[in-house]
Amino acid sequence: MMRPLTLSHLRLLLLLSLFHLSTSLNDAAEYLKLTLLHKPPFSYPHQSLEFDTHRLSLLNKTLKSPLISGASSGSGQYFVELRLGSPPQTLLLVADTGSDLVWVKCTACKNCVKHKLGTDYRARQSITFSPHHCYSPVCKLVTHSSRDRHCNKTRIHSPCRYEYEYSDGSKTSGFFSKEVTTLKTSSGQVVKFRYLNFGCAFEISGPSVTGASFNGAHGVLGLGRGPISFSTQLGKEFGNKFSYCLLDYTLSPPPTSFLLIGSTRMTNRNMSFTPLENNPLSPTFYYIAIKHVFVDGVKLPISSSVWAIDNLGNGGTVFDSGTTLTFLADQAYRQILRAFRRRLKLPVMANPTLGFDLCVNVSNVRSIRFPQLRFELGGGAVFSPPAGNYFIDTAVSAKCLAIQPVNSRGGISVIGNLMQQGFLFEFDGDRSRLGFTRHGCSVL
Repeated sequence: MMRPLTLSHLRLLLLLSLFHLSTSLNDAAEYLKLTLLHKPPFSYPHQSLEFDTHRLSLLNKTLKSPLISGASSGSGQYFVELRLGSPPQTLLLVADTGSDLVWVKCTACKNCVKHKLGTDYRARQSITFSPHHCYSPVCKLVTHSSRDRHCNKTRIHSPCRYEYEYSDGSKTSGFFSKEVTTLKTSSGQVVKFRYLNFGCAFEISGPSVTGASFNGAHGVLGLGRGPISFSTQLGKEFGNKFSYCLLDYTLSPPPTSFLLIGSTRMTNRNMSFTPLENNPLSPTFYYIAIKHVFVDGVKLPISSSVWAIDNLGNGGTVFDSGTTLTFLADQAYRQILRAFRRRLKLPVMANPTLGFDLCVNVSNVRSIRFPQLRFELGGGAVFSPPAGNYFIDTAVSAKCLAIQPVNSRGGISVIGNLMQQGFLFEFDGDRSRLGFTRHGCSVL
């Protein structure tokens, strides 16, 4: 999530605890539905806790919330609106399937840029805010600040200090705390969960959390596979699955996208499934297996070893809502780039837009056709995105290939959120599979 467009794009490992309900729902099928707010992609800078068994009546219900468009903020993220505290404070968090922790910028935060979307989280104005003690079992689930080395078990006020560092050197640190969060179900019923464990950030630094790609965000909402991610913790009460559809951000006004937590019963006969692979050294990510790549129906000569996860946990391919472009292993990328160049019937720009290897001039072109890219995945599923998902507008009359190479040895390939547009994705934890279809976005 919030990754600068380099090979070291960030991988947050963010942590959440289980939520204990302070209200209950009726027996009707409900789910959480959150709005996803999109931020356009052209401003880039180059485990588990004890479960409350008395609340199992919520199983198979779903929560729904919009993914909100942050077009005015200028980067390629999708936001979820979260209401935190008592009384509730509304915050915009980056929705990220590549991390587990949720954290927000608190009012005492250093280097936290204020913005017109609202102030940061004000802990002192909430009657339900409470930092975890540094000897709390929950505190063991986060990376500790060096200041926690002399934790005093007998002192009441010895807060749990967390510190998280991203792969590009960016950092967030503060108190690991608990708080009430207020959510709505698909029918509009208000539900309060306690406690959401989150990082109350007092210090942030580095481009990943202070640069343009983070502009407009109050923090991050982790949706990873870890046992204390937002999706996992609510999933124990709402069916252990979540889904979303990222709609076309180029439309005006942009359509509303949604994040759904729980079982929606929207899976249809048109949905394809591919197994999720496990990488013990990177358990947060949603790994899928790529078997073959086709361009205009021609299978490219890419060795299966290019996509494999090795014994050190390197390699593999993940679906990540927090990365905008798609990054593929260098050997695969070069084959795809070569195939596109051979088949394009449009004038190729001699000086492509900065950061892209292949751009075409589409001025005065009446009929634009791009080669068709197709991925054959594990289990026989076929992911065939439309050309608009991988050839994008970067300037007037210019369209560029929105795929970039992973140059580092053993780097992870990433299917980013642009490539995911227009598909309904279902992340099913119980069956360890990823479902997708181009039918169903309109019914969310």
